[in-house]
Amino acid sequence: QVQLVESGGGLVQAGGSLRLSCAASGRTFSRYPVGWFRQASGEERDFVAAITWSGSSTYYADSVKGRFTISRDNAKNTVFLQMNSLKPEDTAVYYCAARGSSWYPVSRERNDYDYWGQGTQVTVSS
Repeated sequence: QVQLVESGGGLVQAGGSLRLSCAASGRTFSRYPVGWFRQASGEERDFVAAITWSGSSTYYADSVKGRFTISRDNAKNTVFLQMNSLKPEDTAVYYCAARGSSWYPVSRERNDYDYWGQGTQVTVSS
């Protein structure tokens, strides 16, 4: 079993930066692909970024490419999402999620993820 806890959200002005963290329990977490998703009020939960278990490959939604960076520190069981040049449309609850096996590839589909955190609110003011 894996438990995920996000932190680092908050209120920031447009053009600013935030760094989200996703801390995991469970010794096998370092072998799982991890994704970040976000859900704006009244909207579906959308893919933001994902990273392979080794960190060697990363994937981004077009809307955040060039502004957000996903990374991980497997020794600390933590995945990060560095968000720069934030825009009001980035306002959402951000969730990290992990796939349930090292055999599974990284995915952009939320239904492919087995473990979810509780989310952290990011609000970008104009």
